[in-house]
Amino acid sequence: MKKLEGAFPVLITPMNQDGEVNYNGLKQNIEHFINEGVAGIVVNGSTGEFVSLTKEEKFKTAEAAVEQVNGRIPLIVGTAAETTADAVEYTKHAEAAGADAALLINSYYAHPKDEEIYVHFKTIAESVNFPIMIYNNPFTSGVNIGTETILKVARDVDNITHIKESSGEISKVRDITRQGKGFLKTFCGADDLALESFLVGATGWISVAGNIAPRLATNLFNTVQEGNLERAWELYDRILPLCNFIEGSGKYVQIVKRAMDLQGLAGGPSRKPRLPLPDEEDVKLQDILNNLLVSEK
Repeated sequence: MKKLEGAFPVLITPMNQDGEVNYNGLKQNIEHFINEGVAGIVVNGSTGEFVSLTKEEKFKTAEAAVEQVNGRIPLIVGTAAETTADAVEYTKHAEAAGADAALLINSYYAHPKDEEIYVHFKTIAESVNFPIMIYNNPFTSGVNIGTETILKVARDVDNITHIKESSGEISKVRDITRQGKGFLKTFCGADDLALESFLVGATGWISVAGNIAPRLATNLFNTVQEGNLERAWELYDRILPLCNFIEGSGKYVQIVKRAMDLQGLAGGPSRKPRLPLPDEEDVKLQDILNNLLVSEK
């Protein structure tokens, strides 16, 4: 089992102008991230527009990612679905395809109660043998999973080993990390709380900003692990305007896709109802990118 630790960009699903998935572009992007030294990657996450993909596209994306990664870095595949049965199917496919772990959020339309979320996660995790990273994101799913529910399902199910914590509550990151010590590891899921999350014990970062500045995101995590907090704050100050823009805009998919295009990587359009960035936000993104480039010199 590969060690899941560090900054993992959660990749977009690049698309051609006709809206079809650009699988060759996905493979090229993966190669770019590996060359940039990322700790691992995630596909079929929220940033990858998983809710806009067909089952066949999700499967093909996972398979293409496994083929391109070829065991060089850890690969996590998002396997979320509205129903438990569908999530079981997607998670089994990810394991069979050769992914190293699955990322799993609760149902995002039903707004399930904690006892329902517990059964949902437990049922899916027990259908496979590889690691499961559960995911708390109330802004997307409409449910802020209780800390005790998160800890209980991880205690009860051996292969629920990690959580991506995206509530935006640093106290929740702290409590899960400290109380889950020995059986559950925490990944930051809120880009604008990355350094704060590392300081309270998070051992990884599922990063949207890592698509755009993968080396900077990686260096930020590594610098904290080395104990050089002064340097870590310098790096954080550089990436934080991008993180704040991503978190505050509500347009993280469009931002990343446009940034990929601007950097000569595979981006393309998002599937509707998402629309391209308006001119004002496009200019802001380009200013942020230019400042990132300057700060690298």
